[in-house]
Amino acid sequence: MLLRHYELNIPLGPLWAAFDERGRLRHLKFGTLDPRATMPLASKSQREVYRYLVRQMEAYFAGTLRTFTVPLAPQGDEFQERVWDEVSAIPYGKTLVFEELMRRMGGEDVRQAVADALNDNPIQILLPCHRVLRLDSAIAGYDTGSAIQKALLTHESGPQVAFGG
Repeated sequence: MLLRHYELNIPLGPLWAAFDERGRLRHLKFGTLDPRATMPLASKSQREVYRYLVRQMEAYFAGTLRTFTVPLAPQGDEFQERVWDEVSAIPYGKTLVFEELMRRMGGEDVRQAVADALNDNPIQILLPCHRVLRLDSAIAGYDTGSAIQKALLTHESGPQVAFGG
């Protein structure tokens, strides 16, 4: 399957997105791509979904969007996909304690598998792993770092102010 990659900038820095041939978002990750890996969006559906993603990200950071509707196609094993589904149910502006997520997924025996699924999240922000906190409600463990996790949670927790600079 050929994925088309493209970069976009948000107030927290650059993201790269990858779309499958049907135009579904497969990856959205913080960071930049090597320019040699960036290929033009070939299909009409890829270009349309990319533009839709950009509009939704702009609305999210403007504080006018709380639920993303971009078509997603994350790839993981069955357990990872169950964890991502559970995380996707955490409402905007709310958080879930890691231990509660672990309990829902099967208990102490799946601790490492849940942590790995959160760290392997292929679609950051839209699959909101940033809403999962430690037992003491501390911000920690988000795979891009605590500063980005804190910024996303702050953005979702109160009156919207201009992000950026």
